[in-house]
Amino acid sequence: MEQDGVASKPVVVIASISMALLYVAVLYAPTLLLRLPPPSSFTNYMIRRFLCAVVSSIISLFISALILPVQTKELFGVYGIRVDHIWQAVVFPLSLTSLMYAGSLFNKSLLLLDSWREHRSSGGSLSFATCKYFSQRFLAWLSAISSNVLVWRNYVVAPITEELVFRAGMIPLLLCGGFRTYSVILLCPIFFSLAHLNHFMEIYTKQNYRIKKAAMIIGLQLGYTVIFGSYASFLFIRTGM
Repeated sequence: MEQDGVASKPVVVIASISMALLYVAVLYAPTLLLRLPPPSSFTNYMIRRFLCAVVSSIISLFISALILPVQTKELFGVYGIRVDHIWQAVVFPLSLTSLMYAGSLFNKSLLLLDSWREHRSSGGSLSFATCKYFSQRFLAWLSAISSNVLVWRNYVVAPITEELVFRAGMIPLLLCGGFRTYSVILLCPIFFSLAHLNHFMEIYTKQNYRIKKAAMIIGLQLGYTVIFGSYASFLFIRTGM
């Protein structure tokens, strides 16, 4: 989708920066702009932020659609939401990404195996009662994490909205602006980093860290964000478009 002259570079860069800033600014809209009262609980606070993130994602995709020279029926394909070759787009990136956590997965497997051996050595066997016990523990674990609002933030809302804005919305824009593929892979994480600069003030003011320590923490986070964001952008270009 890399094209020259389809959209001007200043326009797509300004649009990308605006989308990044909007993703953060809208989180503070209920309190600062709408003058809503503070949420009564942490769960309500997070739900309010979830809704704000969804709204900003929709607005960002709409902005991207206005600039992109594609028909409405082609937008989902441009955003990486497509049916053809869907299994390759899911299995290959998932398998490749899992390699980064192979050590942790292997360690967990060894711990599970040791636990099973201890159970066998203590006279336990694979009975219906044992299967029922582990099934109940597994269901209790699922119930606990499904009711945890932080789990929803870390594993559902944040990943989906961030991918929609910073990958599906920005990458097609930058490619249509004439940026080369590898430039786009580097630029998108930089825009994504802009959306995390607000954490500096949160760390500095709320946790009472010194400026130097807060800057080191944010610098480490931004470095990780750029590296992993470049990897995610590469996967999106190779499998999603």
